[in-house]
Amino acid sequence: MEIFNISKTWPGEEKFSLTDQIRRSSRSVCANLREAWAKRRYEAHFISKLTDADGENSETDTWLDFAKDCGYFSEEQHRHLIEECQTVGAMLGWMIKNSASFLPKSR
Repeated sequence: MEIFNISKTWPGEEKFSLTDQIRRSSRSVCANLREAWAKRRYEAHFISKLTDADGENSETDTWLDFAKDCGYFSEEQHRHLIEECQTVGAMLGWMIKNSASFLPKSR
């Protein structure tokens, strides 16, 4: 939501390029994580969706770099959002490496 709110201030000509792309990728991280959780009964599916979430997080990081380079936010805002992406990436990486701990227990 932080990215969404910041992107509201970007120029209209970015609506169908940078703004749309960064909103989609940042939202997709959450959507893929939720889908991973729903598929955790099958470890391979769980890891696959976590990997998708991680990829979308990396894409968001790239769009943040473009937005900074275009002057749409400050260096401080950029650093904060990049740190957030890195934190999310670390959590996703940990979940992938420790996927078995998230699987439902056999009855």
